[in-house]
Amino acid sequence: MSSSTTITAAMSSATSTVVASVLALPLPLLAPLVISALAFLATVLRRLLRRERPVYLLNYSCHLPDVDRQVNLEVCEYFGLKCRRYSDDIADFMRLIYSKSGLGQETFAPPFIFSGKFEKTLAYAVQEAEEGLFAVVGQLLAKSDVTPADITVLVVACSMFSPMPSLASMIAHRFKLRPDVKSYSVAGMGCSAGTVGVDTAARSLRSSSRTPGGYALVVVTENTSLNWYFGENKHMLVTNCIFRVGTAAALVTDVASRRADAKYELVRALRTHHGADDAAFHAATQMEDDQGNQGVALTKDLVRVAGAALRRHITTLGPDVLPVSEMLRYAWRVARAYAAGNRKAAAAEVPDFQRAFEHMCIHSGGKAVIDTVARLMGFGPFVVEPARATLHRFGNTSSSLVFYELAYFEAKRRVKAGDRVWMLAFGTGFKACSNVWRALRDCGPDADNPWNGCVHRYPMPLSPPSRTHRHAAA
Repeated sequence: MSSSTTITAAMSSATSTVVASVLALPLPLLAPLVISALAFLATVLRRLLRRERPVYLLNYSCHLPDVDRQVNLEVCEYFGLKCRRYSDDIADFMRLIYSKSGLGQETFAPPFIFSGKFEKTLAYAVQEAEEGLFAVVGQLLAKSDVTPADITVLVVACSMFSPMPSLASMIAHRFKLRPDVKSYSVAGMGCSAGTVGVDTAARSLRSSSRTPGGYALVVVTENTSLNWYFGENKHMLVTNCIFRVGTAAALVTDVASRRADAKYELVRALRTHHGADDAAFHAATQMEDDQGNQGVALTKDLVRVAGAALRRHITTLGPDVLPVSEMLRYAWRVARAYAAGNRKAAAAEVPDFQRAFEHMCIHSGGKAVIDTVARLMGFGPFVVEPARATLHRFGNTSSSLVFYELAYFEAKRRVKAGDRVWMLAFGTGFKACSNVWRALRDCGPDADNPWNGCVHRYPMPLSPPSRTHRHAAA
């Protein structure tokens, strides 16, 4: 008998032994293994079949308002006293929320806070929008070697301010964009609008037959002027304490020749919507109180809803980004817990996403949300450091927060070529949204990086974790 025949026979015998051993396993242990094997095969096939046109993040900019717009606890207390809209009990409540929010003393407030008139008007809302939008777009175009005439897609996202003409039209008018630009105005998405805007831009570029490609300008902001709350509903007062001014702009392109200039390549974009659930839908809502005062109400269910949405979101995202070894390791841990009869422990198992990403820009909408994501995902202090730093330095800037976090990584010079970056944001409705990027080169801070001059002060000393029932923003 030849050696090759002997080897073949030995391999056949070993395979038969392995198959027989697997089939002999108890059903509670066998079923998860079979499901994991099928999921593995489906993932491999999905990755092989998905061949989309590459889309790159050429560059981005984050707005850094003037220093005279900085707001601290003293300024907030002065405004609260002078406007004569709040009782002593309400003032004490807002002071308590502010002290536990994780915000520092250098965040930025909208123009009307400093006007001395204590009235929220359309004029102040327009001023707030123009200051952020025009500044970041101008900075971005200047450093990206792109002219307004090159932009073929414009995506502008702002949840709580939708004027006429639209914010997209304001940008098109200011920068004289081309007549055939495809413009999208996104509203009501909450803090997820930044990741949604990138996904929308990428889909628009890929659906176009334009050769050699085009440029999409994504601008994300929030406008707090008209939604500043002057009532006494405590669920609606929280936003006064944690939402702050912030705007970001990003240039996304599918022009192959610009790959050498780009910072990142978009690997995956995912949106999951959980609005069918009543608690999720009502977790964060723009509304009027009993006296007709308009604002945004954040319910006590918000943190729990965010945790549940994240679990369902990563179930969809995981097979696309996790290495096979981690998927198998996760399947084994789940199977072992089921075999031990501990279904609760099996349900609590989460894959180690630190094996999929080197950097994570997780939702920094509030201290309790950061704590919940860290606990659920098993992230240590170093992983959530950028989220806590962004919340402390800039507050909850809503849709632009993930870009401020990305700027933090670059300011720290942590991003190296080949690194994978995960942007995760939650939005009203309720939504969980992800952008997955791959760094194309080492990325340091640009001249307009908002962390220049202060990044050396971070990370801040750790504070005690929040209780899950505390308020947080989405």
